[in-house]
Amino acid sequence: MLEAVVIRPCDMLVFGGTGDLALHKLLPALYHLHRDRRLPADMRILALARKPLGADAYRTLAERHCRANVPRANFDATTWQAFAERIDYFAMDASQSADYGRLARHLGNACQRGRVYYLATAPGLFEDIAAHLANAGLAGSDTRIVLEKPIGHSLESALAINQAIGRVFQESQVFRIDHYLGKETVQNLMALRFANALFEPVWRSGHIDHVQISVCETLGVENRGGYYDKAGAMRDMLQNHLLQLLCLVAMEAPVRFDAEAVRNEKVKILEALKPIAGFDVKDRTVRGQYAAGKIGGQEVPAYYFEKNVDSDSDTETFVAVHAEIDNWRWAGVPFYLRTGKRMARKSSEIVIQFKPVPHRLFQDGQANRLLIRLQPEESISLQLMAKSPGKGMYLAPVELDLNLAHAFRQKRRWDAYERLLLDVIEGDSTLFMRRDEVEAAWRWVDPIIGGWHAYYQRPRPYPAGSWGPEQAHSLLEQQGHAWHR
Repeated sequence: MLEAVVIRPCDMLVFGGTGDLALHKLLPALYHLHRDRRLPADMRILALARKPLGADAYRTLAERHCRANVPRANFDATTWQAFAERIDYFAMDASQSADYGRLARHLGNACQRGRVYYLATAPGLFEDIAAHLANAGLAGSDTRIVLEKPIGHSLESALAINQAIGRVFQESQVFRIDHYLGKETVQNLMALRFANALFEPVWRSGHIDHVQISVCETLGVENRGGYYDKAGAMRDMLQNHLLQLLCLVAMEAPVRFDAEAVRNEKVKILEALKPIAGFDVKDRTVRGQYAAGKIGGQEVPAYYFEKNVDSDSDTETFVAVHAEIDNWRWAGVPFYLRTGKRMARKSSEIVIQFKPVPHRLFQDGQANRLLIRLQPEESISLQLMAKSPGKGMYLAPVELDLNLAHAFRQKRRWDAYERLLLDVIEGDSTLFMRRDEVEAAWRWVDPIIGGWHAYYQRPRPYPAGSWGPEQAHSLLEQQGHAWHR
């Protein structure tokens, strides 16, 4: 039996409480934390949304979605009933200042309790919500605010959001969440680098040929067409998820493992990224859009036939970038970033391709490769060359595998949101993005998006169920490389 963790009493208020994020991710994660006795004993969860629901109706809705999103072995009716007692619902319009007065009266006098405001809403509401909370006296020093990505759609909009949030909350109260940073394998990347003497001497340009970071999905836009058609793969995935992974691969060791030290090193990487602008946009980036095709034997439509998508849309569903980091450790090492929807296989992975041995003694030797898989399974494998049994010195690649699920089979694998929500409750911002991180990422991404429009670089079509447009393969082939399959 796990012992309960003692945390100062607090309440969590979820704006957008009837949305997909709240119902599919946040509530199941909070249920697991409750089940494992990780939440403060008297913590309350207040869902906020416009739908005119009563508390009982919302609990019924929440139970239905939790049953669908929590593994059957982990869902217990008695545990759910105890968890449901934490849940309340308050109908309000987050854009209307008058509703915040009603919210304040509903909350009553609970000044001894901390509050976490989770903004599971469109970024366009972030500024209004912060201002209305302040005007209603609900944004004191004992509150925290969680912002879901994307933080804006450009550097200009990100600056505006950050400035508006900063007028109400101190930076230490702001938690900009990227759920990829809550994944166990992503955190294991830091352990792999900074807790093992084996890798640090070779983790640099003298030994590493290139790095690939890929996040590939088989799904389309699903019910997010209205949002996605204005965002695209660059804003939705690369500006946040992939750049965060790049930072963890490339950053220097922090002086200590705490929020400021870790984030200082990540910012240095973002600021060291070589700008891509002008004609370089054509040479070092590829954008694509999926056409009709087959995935798993099923016919899927082209992107422009998806619900809430413009029939003449030039939004990219795929993007590949050849990035470079101008610093002492990584000078001359290509970093290839790739993300796309309707790809051949669901896969998130980081490939560290080492350089070949200086003198090729054996004819069939290959360079070593470190493969870090984030999904669908979490594992780390190192490809080495070994002699194949039999006469003659014939080499074959073999893998040293660390399957994290098998290695720690006695422990349940936490969902990323479980870890990050608990960090928010405890006030640990190590795995969250700081304001200058977000702005540095946009400062690098904006000229690429601007170049696409300046040169009218429409997305290249690729069949659903493929590995993206042919131009994405040429991006690596011209450097003598190929995407890992």
